[in-house]
This record gives sequence, C-alpha cells and structure tokens, in this order.
Amino acid sequence: MCRSIKTLRHADVLATDDEIREAARQFVRKVSGFGKPSTRHEAAFEEAVDEITVASQRLLVSIAGNLAGHRA
Repeated sequence: MCRSIKTLRHADVLATDDEIREAARQFVRKVSGFGKPSTRHEAAFEEAVDEITVASQRLLVSIAGNLAGHRA
C-alpha cells in the first residue's frame, strides 16, 4: 500500500484519534492524487477523511476487543 501510512494496531497500544485521522488523510491523498485538494474539492476530500477515520476507529476498537487476552 502506502509506506507513509503507519500501522495503527499494536499489541497493547491503541492508536490515538490524531494518528487514525492522519492515516485516513494519507489514504485519501493517495487515492485522490491530491496532496492538498483545491477549494472546489475540499469538502469531498474532508468528508472522505471523516468517513475513513470513523471506519478505522470502529475496526481498531473491534480488533482490540477480539484480541483482549489472546496470545498466540
């Protein structure tokens, strides 16, 4: 994928909201091809960042709950 997007799931450490949002922003930049969107595209860009942030937070919370106490 994109090397500048860091892994947010670690064994016992939850990613911060800021880390999750920054990863979402990097993903949207990669997908859209915009480093910084024009004013015309800014609302759609930010909406995508918001949606991906929420989905990522849900995923990480779900994974953390499923892995609690699990050791391979």
